[in-house]
Amino acid sequence: MLENMLSELTGAGRFRGQMFIGGRWTTGSATGTFEVENPATEAIIGTIPEGTADDAAESLEAARQAQPAWAALPPFERARLIFALADAVKANDGTLARIVVAEQGKPLNQAMGEIGATETFLRFAAESARRIEGDIFPSDAPDEEVWIRRVPHGVVVGLTAWNFPAALATRKLGPALVAGNTFVLKAHEFTPFSGIALAMLAERVGFPPGVFNVVTGAGRTVGEALVTSPHSDLITMTGSTRAGKEIYRAGADRIKVLRLELGGKAPFIVMEDADIDAAVESAVAARFSNCGQICTCNERMYLHEKIADEFLDKLVARTQRLRIGNPLDDPDLGPKISRQERDKVEAIVAETVAAGAEALLRGGPLQHGDLARGHWYSPTILRVRDNTAPAMRQEIFGPVIPAMTVSDFQEALTLANDSDYGLSAYVYSQNLRRLMRSAAALNFGEIYCNRTSGELVQGFHTGWGQSGLGGEDGKYGLDGYFRKKTMYVNWS
Repeated sequence: MLENMLSELTGAGRFRGQMFIGGRWTTGSATGTFEVENPATEAIIGTIPEGTADDAAESLEAARQAQPAWAALPPFERARLIFALADAVKANDGTLARIVVAEQGKPLNQAMGEIGATETFLRFAAESARRIEGDIFPSDAPDEEVWIRRVPHGVVVGLTAWNFPAALATRKLGPALVAGNTFVLKAHEFTPFSGIALAMLAERVGFPPGVFNVVTGAGRTVGEALVTSPHSDLITMTGSTRAGKEIYRAGADRIKVLRLELGGKAPFIVMEDADIDAAVESAVAARFSNCGQICTCNERMYLHEKIADEFLDKLVARTQRLRIGNPLDDPDLGPKISRQERDKVEAIVAETVAAGAEALLRGGPLQHGDLARGHWYSPTILRVRDNTAPAMRQEIFGPVIPAMTVSDFQEALTLANDSDYGLSAYVYSQNLRRLMRSAAALNFGEIYCNRTSGELVQGFHTGWGQSGLGGEDGKYGLDGYFRKKTMYVNWS
């Protein structure tokens, strides 16, 4: 079934996706379909049902019915199925990676990396089954103890972004399930097929009906219905800050438990004592991977005045060697996800140049030769005058680097913190005091010191400010999929 799906997505036919609700495949109450485009070719590769509020309600009811029995299983019994799903992901990694390429456009080697992360998120969650802990405290009363138990929320709704359609799904699915919750996934309509593929594998390895459900459709219909329903207990979402604010408002009436991983505007600080060549390689990797469509990307640079010219010369030269092309040929950059997203990037660049920025490398939209179709954008490097330039304030989410010069470390820290966002930051320096100072002074949930981006599964991926609330990964991420129940046990 999975192989047939890939054949239709990449061949002459169109794959007709369905929703997976309560253990069955269905088009639900949808009367229309949403066309899914390959961003490298603009070809329509498949369709999904335009789900309705009724479909959202049906998926939540299926999850609600399945949840008590799922939660009653010993955690390691739940983990056995999560391990089995991880094994299935590994066994089908090439097929899953090509599905990601077809719907999202990232180069094949990067898609393989995403599927590796997809598997890792599941395995880490399953391995955590024997590490679920409670607490016992002495009471103030005789013959009494205070017990704190970790218990599941109930039904978890996962809303995922289009930039990592497979990995973001299992980043949420694994810990939610091992904690005893059931799960409803609403994948982004640009990239729904990775989530559908995961549901196919979950069905294959024997997940009980209703434990993992997938619904499709628009965020303003299906997504809103999932968020506002009285039958969804926790909402975990990865996406834009704008969408996060809408979910925050939509969940307010029912005081929803929310975990929101939103936009980022990561500063990349390079001091005069840094390993310049290593910093250049890191800056390139942290900006241009996935065509800059990563929330932890290098979004703005602060370069010490003593090394700024050398650094920028090397940065431009290294960037000019990047290859753009067919994602299946393993280039360095694939296309942007959509024409709208590509045009947004170009508008930010144009505004920044109009405000006085110097274009050290002026890329832009590409539309010729082998790239005559698709949403291509070549790398751009801008030298800006100050921190008010549009490219220094707005999340670009594309292959553009704005950079400015600073006179000392304190100025770099001050400018880095001058942002509404607080997800990730980078610091390159050989001075340990500076690194320790940055740990205290930078208002960001993640700080990469002398290394490029790429958080680890045992860490904690969390944003501050308008980059969100809650977090994912590691023991702290898992803890968010539990709520706590206090029992006063008296045996006098």
